[in-house]
Amino acid sequence: QVRLEQSGGGLAQPGGSLRLSCAASGQIFSINHMGWYRQAPGKQRELVSSISGSGSSYYKESVKGRFTISRDNANNTVSLQMNSLKPEDTAVYYCTAEVVHSPGDTWFEDYWGQGTQVTVSS
Repeated sequence: QVRLEQSGGGLAQPGGSLRLSCAASGQIFSINHMGWYRQAPGKQRELVSSISGSGSSYYKESVKGRFTISRDNANNTVSLQMNSLKPEDTAVYYCTAEVVHSPGDTWFEDYWGQGTQVTVSS
């Protein structure tokens, strides 16, 4: 019903930058929160950043000042600009969206992107 397609990611050196993008398509009336999770090998999946429909943002403490989340409601996209990358940022990153499918709906459904690898290494 809804597909989230991710792009970006890859390899960066410590202190470098990467930009992740995610586009939602399908039966979408509106999207509440959009965000980014990450999961490193052997670790729990964690919320990195999220952004509300009105543009209010949240950041995990360890990425504050380094990462910036943004969204384009006209195109149903969310991006994560990652600067000053550290080795501990290495993980698979997943985008997520809370989708309202039609005007009559009073609920939303979570959708997930396919994930993209981010590796920070010298």
